[in-house]
Amino acid sequence: MSITLSEAESRRVVAKYGVPVSPFVTGNSPDEVLAAVSADATITYPVVAKLCGRAIAHKTERGLVRLGIADADALRAACVELLGKALPEDGRVEVLVSSMVDGNRELIAGLNADPQFGMTVMVGVGGILAEAIRDVSFRLAPITTVDAAEMLDDLTTQRLFDEFRGEPAADRGAIIAALVALARVGAEEPGLRSADLNPLILVDGKPVAVDALLEIDSDD
Repeated sequence: MSITLSEAESRRVVAKYGVPVSPFVTGNSPDEVLAAVSADATITYPVVAKLCGRAIAHKTERGLVRLGIADADALRAACVELLGKALPEDGRVEVLVSSMVDGNRELIAGLNADPQFGMTVMVGVGGILAEAIRDVSFRLAPITTVDAAEMLDDLTTQRLFDEFRGEPAADRGAIIAALVALARVGAEEPGLRSADLNPLILVDGKPVAVDALLEIDSDD
């Protein structure tokens, strides 16, 4: 049996291993959320707010994401609205608030415990064309920096890493470090079955995960 961790739980796990994630806080009430945002200097407006919980896998489809929240009053209203959308079957929920991340280039990365080969790590081109292009590369975890560099070289869409729409060239070293850190999650986190970082947005050339979802074994 397995369980899917909430986005907040998943973010905390991968961040522990050095995977870069966008700054975020959580709270169970509007007052708690606003206090957490006020106390964390890394959270700056505009922000995104999401309702998250272990039973909530498809936030966007259920209208559980609010983007471009400009100030504290708007954030309070968003929290009230999101918490009001929780269903009994959602179980324990909380509001996750993160700084908005801007970038025109996206990667996807993930882990999967293959029954034959063991834990594999994947990186690919993300964004709206990800399913159409299917430009991905795989390795067995753990990986070295050389392995991660080869994974990037395997991708056919190499122009993704050049200067793009006024943004600097991708920081390959930072992307490589993120992939090595993600592979460590797969090799070292007990009971991990899968992980999805979708998307990894390139911000000033460096990767930042703005969503994470982990599936782990459970004895429950």
